[in-house]
Amino acid sequence: MGYIKAELHCHNSFSNYHVGENDTPFDCDITISQQLERAHALGLDALFVTNHNTLDGYSQLLQYKNNHEKYKHIQIFQAEEITTDTGAHVIAYGIHKEIRGGQNLDEILDQIRDQDGISCAPHPFSLLDALRNQAAKCDLIEIFNSNNVDVISNARATEFSLEHNKIGVAGSDSHVLSTLGRCTNVIESENSLDDAIHAMRHNKIKIHQTGYAKEKETLEHIKYKINNSQDYLAEYIRENYPNSQWMMSLLLKIYNLNQNSYVWSLVYKLAVFLMKRVSSKINIHGYDPSKLHDRNLATMLRMAI
Repeated sequence: MGYIKAELHCHNSFSNYHVGENDTPFDCDITISQQLERAHALGLDALFVTNHNTLDGYSQLLQYKNNHEKYKHIQIFQAEEITTDTGAHVIAYGIHKEIRGGQNLDEILDQIRDQDGISCAPHPFSLLDALRNQAAKCDLIEIFNSNNVDVISNARATEFSLEHNKIGVAGSDSHVLSTLGRCTNVIESENSLDDAIHAMRHNKIKIHQTGYAKEKETLEHIKYKINNSQDYLAEYIRENYPNSQWMMSLLLKIYNLNQNSYVWSLVYKLAVFLMKRVSSKINIHGYDPSKLHDRNLATMLRMAI
């Protein structure tokens, strides 16, 4: 029996226009060629590409790989990060047919099982898009997510997996090229989908490497989303913040004037500080997380303070 080093949570440009209704339509600008070249440079054996609510890109990625000899050892496996009817996310590994988002968790899990796939709760205790206690219904728990820079969310996920005797894995949740492979797992199996899924289901998988997304990488992702979603953001502000539309529109204009200003680094640091306070209140002190579902900035700020 062999071992394969795998990336379990990553995205590419085919994720665009498939994200949830409360997210910008542009999600990721990583191309197929970039993704494979990066995986090759890192010595990865397998990629589970988990684009949002779609299997688009899998056949194109596989074709590109097969047309380039240097990538022949890298296996590309089908996966999907599905948005439930509550806005939470669940990952399906080893499926062959796309699962529609917007269904409840039990419906999605039934469809994953019907396809002999396995389920994973990604970032289960993050502030948004999290299954939280319902993560216990999944086969795997993502106990380390690179984008959970508040740290507390990952600690709670680890604690939860131990409490419920669940298999813990790590995910890069890569949306920018440099974070691909930031988190890797070693699966005790041959490098084929059936063997990998069987091994994952029977706990023959170990976290190999973890690491958090850096400030510049997070800002790079935000910049991409903003630059390509200006019309969406303008409409979102009009619909959700009518009383403070002038202020938020002004901030967006200021941002567009100089997107590389050091001011945005300070804003990021402040946001992380506030996010840690909110995460502590929810994940340690038991505050109600449902207040964050509408993604209202005023509500989040009040909770942080």
